[in-house]
Amino acid sequence: MRFMTTPDNTSDAADNADTPVARTGVAAQDWARASADPQYRAAVVDLLGALAYGELAAFERLAEDAKLAPTLADKAELAKMASAEFHHYEKLRDRLTEIGAEPTQAMEPFVAALDGFHRQTAPSDWLEGLVKAYVGDSIASDFYREVAARLDSDTRDLVLAVLDDTGHATFAVEKVRAAIDADPRVGGRLALWARRLMGEALSQSQRVVADRDALSTMLVGGVADGFDLAEVGKMFSRITEAHTKRMAALGLAA
Repeated sequence: MRFMTTPDNTSDAADNADTPVARTGVAAQDWARASADPQYRAAVVDLLGALAYGELAAFERLAEDAKLAPTLADKAELAKMASAEFHHYEKLRDRLTEIGAEPTQAMEPFVAALDGFHRQTAPSDWLEGLVKAYVGDSIASDFYREVAARLDSDTRDLVLAVLDDTGHATFAVEKVRAAIDADPRVGGRLALWARRLMGEALSQSQRVVADRDALSTMLVGGVADGFDLAEVGKMFSRITEAHTKRMAALGLAA
């Protein structure tokens, strides 16, 4: 989980963020202009720090998942995805340095929550690991794409670039559906697992955002063109709806 890495075409949130719109306020500015507001700058550092640690954790998780892979081909595929996640991390690390933030300090506030999520949702086998990566990363990607639509143009482009699909979505869907076809009983267990992941991901996301003043202020409209409370509710509804569609793609009940 990157925190609230893999978007797919079922996400309304992703569609909304990528659709060309007439941008206003901060979203119509570049970083040089928008960052003149110190509170906005702090919020972006938080956002990039959360994303950077999420990408680093995703790299580590995929490398661990590769150990559970049943075939050499699967191991190689996961290794390739892990490499892509690390390159995403490097982009975020370099951008934090470029804007005068120390990357480790920017990531540190999010380590405990993200590591806690991974401890609480440690997969027991290969299939649970695939579902976890697919569900958790997709929820995170939807959230970041919603936020990206309201960021300055330079930060928005970077966030969307590091949310590029590493191939994990298609890979996970193919492997999970094949496992369910081979043994339909697997579906019930994985559906329960995915529901647990959804709940944990959303609760962790909401907690951490609430703990970071600059980030929460930006999201609810105090900085930049944030969401009002009604829009926050709609955003989480869209994320939940996209999750339901992904579950269907996996052949699982939401």
